[in-house]
Parts: sequence; C-alpha cells; structure tokens
Amino acid sequence: MGALSPLSPLVAALAALGVGLAVLALLLVRSRRELAVSRRTATTAAAAVSRRLAGVMASGRDGIVLHGAGGRILEVNEAAATLLGSTVQALVGSPVTELPVRWRSETGQEVAPAAVFARRAEAWGEDVVLVVEPLDGGTHRWVQVWTRGSPTVDGGQELTTWLADVSGRRDALAAQARSEQQFQAAMEYAPIGMVLIDPQWRLTRVNAAFASLLGARPEALVGRDLSALSHPDDRAAERAGVHGLLAGQQSRLSLEKRYLRADGQTVWVVLDVVLVRLADGEPDHFVAQVRDTTESRLQAEMLAHRAMHDPLTGLANRSLMHEVLHEAIERPGADGGLAVLVIDLDEFKQINDRYGHPAGDDVLVHVAGVLRAATGGRGTVARLGGDEFVVVVEDPDAARTVFEVAAGIHRGLRNPVRAQRRRLPVRASVGAAVADPGLLAGGVMGLLAAADAALYRAKAGGRGRTEVYDPSMSMAGAVRHGAAAELGQAIDAGQLVLHFQPVVDLEAGYVVGHEALVRWQHPERGLLLPGTFLATAEEAGLSVALGLDVARQAVAHLAATADRGYWVSINASAEQLADGELTGVVLAELARLGVAPGRLVVELTEASLVDAGTRIRHELSVLGQGGVPVLLDDFGTGVAPLSYLRDLPVTGVKLDMSFTAGIPDDPAAARVSRALGALAREMEMVTVAEGIETPEQAEFLRGCGWRYGQGWLFGAGRSEPVVGMSDGRAP
Repeated sequence: MGALSPLSPLVAALAALGVGLAVLALLLVRSRRELAVSRRTATTAAAAVSRRLAGVMASGRDGIVLHGAGGRILEVNEAAATLLGSTVQALVGSPVTELPVRWRSETGQEVAPAAVFARRAEAWGEDVVLVVEPLDGGTHRWVQVWTRGSPTVDGGQELTTWLADVSGRRDALAAQARSEQQFQAAMEYAPIGMVLIDPQWRLTRVNAAFASLLGARPEALVGRDLSALSHPDDRAAERAGVHGLLAGQQSRLSLEKRYLRADGQTVWVVLDVVLVRLADGEPDHFVAQVRDTTESRLQAEMLAHRAMHDPLTGLANRSLMHEVLHEAIERPGADGGLAVLVIDLDEFKQINDRYGHPAGDDVLVHVAGVLRAATGGRGTVARLGGDEFVVVVEDPDAARTVFEVAAGIHRGLRNPVRAQRRRLPVRASVGAAVADPGLLAGGVMGLLAAADAALYRAKAGGRGRTEVYDPSMSMAGAVRHGAAAELGQAIDAGQLVLHFQPVVDLEAGYVVGHEALVRWQHPERGLLLPGTFLATAEEAGLSVALGLDVARQAVAHLAATADRGYWVSINASAEQLADGELTGVVLAELARLGVAPGRLVVELTEASLVDAGTRIRHELSVLGQGGVPVLLDDFGTGVAPLSYLRDLPVTGVKLDMSFTAGIPDDPAAARVSRALGALAREMEMVTVAEGIETPEQAEFLRGCGWRYGQGWLFGAGRSEPVVGMSDGRAP
C-alpha cells in the first residue's frame, strides 16, 4: 500500500462534519415537526377549554361575571347580562361600578357596586342576598351574590362573581310566610276554638278561644292528650272517630260532645276534625275546630223541657204524662204495679173569679208542691190544664200507695194557701184507678177514663174526698167518658186531619197562606166537622191535646211544603194558651223541623177571656218573641176590642164573618168594616177578612183597605193547599 496523502485527514474531518450537519438538520426538522404538533395540540386543547367555558357560561342559570382586579369585566354570560339589564357585548370591558343597575340590601340600604363585586372575605364575609333595581325602572330581582378570586399566570388575580336569581324562591318563602302569618292570625283571633293535634292526639298548638273555652292558659294545654279533657262519657266516641280518620275510613270527623273545664264545669261543643297527611300518605297532624254550643244546647233543652212541662208549675204536662203512662203500661208488672190518680180542685173557678188569675196561679203552684211531696218520688206528677192534675204511680204495691198518696194530698191541703196577701182554703177531689187486665186492655185512655169516673163519684159524693174505681162506676157518666176516650184515642191514632182554606192577597189575587181547619176522619162515621167533637174535647179536658196535635201537623205540613212559601194559621183558644204547653210545642217543633217561625200564625179565639197581665198574655208575648205572628180572631165582636189592640201583643186582626156577610147590602156592616179596617191599618196591623163568598164582598173589602181575604169564594177547606203564585210573604 502506498503512503497516505496529506489531504486525507482534512477529507475525513469534512466528511464527519457533513455527517454531523446532516444529523443536525434531521434533528432540526424533527424538532420543528414536533413543535408544530405540540402547538396544534395546545391550540386544540385551548379551543376545547374555551368551548367548554363558553358552554358553561351559556348554559348556566346563574349569572357569571369574570372581572379583573381593576374592576373591568373580562367575560360575562347571557344570564348575568339579563339580570343586569344589558347585553354581553355592552358589558365586556365595562367597569363593574358603571353597570345600569342599583344595588340594595335586604333592609333597603343602597350598596356600592365595588362592594358587591369584592371578595366576600373582604366585604361581606359570607354570601349575601341583594336587590337588583334596573335604572330604567324595570322589575327588581332578588339576587344571591358570591365572589371568589383566582391567581393569574403573571402573579395577578382575577375575580369570578356568581349572581343567582332567587326571586322565585324568595317569593315562595314570602308567600309561605304570609300564609303562616295569615293562618296564625286566623287561628289566634278566631272567635271559635282552633287547635293543631299530632297523630297521637296530643295538642301541639291552641288558640286563645279554645283556652278560654276550657278556662285554662294556652301553654298549659299544649302537650296534653285532647281526649283527657273530654267528659268521661264522650271519650270512647271521640277515640273511635279519631281511629276512623287514621284508618282512612272517613275524611272528616264531626262530633257533638262535652269537655270539662278547669273549674269542673261542663261545656258542650261541636268538634270538627280533618287529618293532614304527608306526600307518602302518612298522618302528619290534625286540624280541629271547636265550636261552643253550650248556650244553644241549653236553649234547645229549655225548649224541649218546656214542650214537655207545664210552665207555671214545672210539672209534667199532658204530652209527657201520656208518654210516661204508655211506657208504664207496656212494662212487665203493670197489673197491680201501676195506678193513676186524677185530682181536681174544688170550686177553683170561684177563686179565679173573685180574686183574679194571679191568685189562682199562686194556688196552682202551691198545689203542685203538695202533690210532689205526697207522691214522694213514687211516680210522675202532671198538670193537664186548668186545675186538673194527674199522678202516675209506679210501685209494686200500687193499691196501697194510692191511698198513701191521696192521704198525703188531703193532708197537705188542710192549711189555707197564701195567695195575694190572703189565706185561701183549698180542697181537692181525687179519683184513682189501679191497673188490672181489663183496664190495661183499654190503654192510656181507658185507665184515665176509669180514674176520671172515680173522680166523678168523688165530686158527687161531697168533694174533698178520694174514690177508687170499681166496675160499678162504669155506668156513671158512661156516655161522657166513652166519647172522651174515643176522641182521645182518635188523637193518639192520628185520625184528626187538617184541611186548608186559602188566604188570598185581595190586591194581587194570589194565594199567600192557608188557615188550618181540623176534621175528624172517623173510621165508621166518616169525616166529622169540628162542631161534632170540639164540645167533647173541652168537656173532657182534651182541648189542649187537640190543639197540640193540630200545631204539630201544621208545622210538619210547613216543613213538607217549604218550597211553596205559604204560611199557615192555626186557632188557639184562651184555655189552650193558658195551659202553656201549646207555646212550648209550637216553638220546639218549628226549631226541630227548621221552619221559619213567621210561616206559622196563631189566631187567638175567645179573646174576651184574656185579661191583661195573665198567663195567656205572657204566652202571647213568648210567641211573639219567638217570631210567631199572632192574629186577633173574630175582630169586632166580644168586649172592648180596642183595648185588646192596645194591651195584647198581637200582629194583626181577622174581621169576623158576621160583618162580611152583610156587605155590601147592610150599611151598618159596611161602615163597621170600613172603620175597623182603618183602625187596624192606623196601628200598622195585618188585616184579614174572613167569610168572603162573593166577588162584590171581596172588592168592597179591598177598597176599604183589608189586605187579605178568605172564604168560599177562594176555595173551601181541603187536604192540600190551592196551587197558585205566592210571594212568600207572611203576615
């Protein structure tokens, strides 16, 4: 091999340099490629982040404001722009201190914008709620504001403020607060008791009315079991009702019951309860109203008592006596264990005639006390009317007890009665009947008729004595007692019926009411008019029972024809009103059947027997106070009719048919009718003319000012009212 050329090292070096440069070039190209890829990747990532941020900004319900430390807005979303009453383009770059809104605190104080967008730790400490008021006067909004800071790459700080519109929630909370306040006010100031009760029936909240009802403080009642406050006899029904609510058997509980006050008194209430359940159906709490019905209950009981008791003496009346006697007859052991005493005062009419009815009332009250003492709780004492009393004795040895009671009556009447500063001697005749199979077969009226026959014997034997019924007395007054017993049984059997005669408005010509006329639908003799049995009723002391039957039928008829709006009048004699039972039954039946009192009218007959200041006048006043109109029947006849208009509490008058019959041919009857009508109208009284039979009579009376008329011209008495127009006006 030859020697190396001197240029070889240089060539080698150059070659190495070329290789290095090539490698470097390759590395440079590769680096540039990698940098380009990195840049593209970063750009893509940045774009993705930007898209995500834009999505978050656009889709969020809350407003987002990104602003620098200097206070200029860098980014803002549509929600924020809407809250701030502007646009995104207008807000970006704007200072937060120059937004088109005014900021106020919850208490109404104005807040500086810089404080709103400051970090909470610097200005508020925690998130706050502010009111945003647009400067252009738009609707203000409630906004919850919170701001957080984040560092920037250059070491600075950017702030992000979230604006959450809480107006809906605030409105809901405000509505809930208002509802709570309204409920609290309604509950607290309600005139009736209101309580909230947990599912265990414990009181959680009570109002002042309920606490006052029970005579306790509200805080003393909270936490107590409501049933523990109830009357012991009512607790079982209350608990059963509550269990029914919890079991879903009923949606509401309404119960009339009693509670015991803190002072031991009893109050009557109506308890109305509803159960409030949660969304899943579980019981949450009870809401109850407690309405005090003590007064109305007492009034109802007073009416019921009055309907069954004599108002003068407080004794049982005819109706209650019949009930007691009927039940006693049905009970086992009535044969020999039941007796009836009928007591009649001797010459009582002379006391009334000589000393007046007030003295007679004093005597009756004294006699009632004597009868109670003589009976000694061994039976029921009743006043049938006038000076007639009955004692129903229930005792295993009734025959012996009868004599003991009768002896006690005579013994108690030995001393004169003090009445009206006088000492008046009083004696009584007593008739008694001890039940046996024969008398029991005749029922209530048979037993009373037997005792009445014995009384008839006692009166005939010298009075002031006692007689006990035996079969030999059956012929004494047999006709009278038989007719009375038959009429009494007819009343009990519902054989007395009412027919109705129309009362017409003479000006308008339509029917406004009816007068109830009693008839006896006899099973054998057919329809009997009052003339065939009213005298028997009066003689047998059945007029009160008859009047009560008529009153009950009339009120029942009014209840059944409520849609027609008519009124119905019934006749009441002085004897029936003096008994006192009729008034109580009328008011009680009206209340029981829900009939407006003004739809029943009472026509007072036999007004000449009424003296001012007597019990009859008192009964008329009670009827008037109860809303029942009273008409003076047979006006123009009898004694001193003008004084009746002045002294008696009557609503109107009925012209006696004797005057109507002479119109228009009889000048005197015409003048009297005209004068009486003018007098009644001057006193602002209702005027009714009865006995109208011709159109001429109707026209004349209408011209004289009589408002209503009745008679054969408009229809006879019938079992159903005449169908016609009615304005529902009662007299």
